[in-house]
Amino acid sequence: MKKKLLFIGIILMIVIGVVAFIMIRMTGKPLYTIGNVKKEINLRAPLEPPIQSGNIGYFQVEEDIKLNYFTQGTGDNILILHGGPGMPYAEEWKGLDELSKTHRFIYYDQRGSGSSTRPINTFSSKNYYKNMLELESTLGLTAQIADIERIRRILGEEKLTLIGHSFGAVLASLYATEFPENVESLILVAPAPLLKMPLEVPGLFDNIEGQLQEEDIDDYSDFLKRYFDYKNLFKKSEEELVALNNELGTYFYKAYEKGEGITPPKNAKAGGWMVQAIYLSMGQKYDYTESISKVKVPTLIIHTGNDFVQDEKASQLYLDVFPHAKYVVMDRAGHMPFNDLPNEFSKIVDRFLGDIE
Repeated sequence: MKKKLLFIGIILMIVIGVVAFIMIRMTGKPLYTIGNVKKEINLRAPLEPPIQSGNIGYFQVEEDIKLNYFTQGTGDNILILHGGPGMPYAEEWKGLDELSKTHRFIYYDQRGSGSSTRPINTFSSKNYYKNMLELESTLGLTAQIADIERIRRILGEEKLTLIGHSFGAVLASLYATEFPENVESLILVAPAPLLKMPLEVPGLFDNIEGQLQEEDIDDYSDFLKRYFDYKNLFKKSEEELVALNNELGTYFYKAYEKGEGITPPKNAKAGGWMVQAIYLSMGQKYDYTESISKVKVPTLIIHTGNDFVQDEKASQLYLDVFPHAKYVVMDRAGHMPFNDLPNEFSKIVDRFLGDIE
């Protein structure tokens, strides 16, 4: 009898988990809500980081989580937030070389990507909802934003200047919303149009398809079906998801070369579960704009005119949210303006930083 009741209980838990998962997917409800990080809701560890081991090249943000980083230059600290999600940089930005004489730029691999800790390999639980919550607290927006605050504390900075590129601009904006008192300024480079969902402009996946050769379209469509196979998501492993993101990178590179006429710089190792965690964090229906609009820190928005990834409407979304921001257009630059036109990029950033000092 006890075994029968236990079996029934397990079945009920699985059913509840699946129903919760389906409901969240149907309603598009996000797992992350602005304010969660500051209130330490859904965090797997406190905001206060552990004592640092002294290992150069890693931030110890949790007892079992290390973030790989490298630096460029000397001077006041400026934190670089990479895009993707889950696509960290393998090398320094050329457009920051001149500024490295007076600034120390810190490039870190967001948890779950690059050489940073990848805390999840596979899921043993069949409870979808439980797995989603674990993803959020371990690798989602809540965890990623918390890491920025932990890095600030490790560096001992009262306030940080953040440079967010593409998806990194979303992270920078959300961090500034959670911790406005800890932000010196924001520089948002080719920002991703993810401040609200559904999207008001074409997204990354549509823009990639728009640049592909005709012979690649069918393969790309088949790939997207596998990429967004949420029904079987929790049957996958970290390496399987990394492979999917690498496959996405192959299409991205083809589209980039056709759309912008140049080869983009290589990234470090892509994220796996981290990428899916971000998607589930955001959900399919949300609007961060009202909360972000209350942030009053000095902000620079850099739009790139030759950017196949997003058109000017994407950058305009940020200008609408940050009405007092400085807005600069680099007409001839693509999605990586710091490498496309490094001298122009350097002058724009230098002028902005000089104005706020």
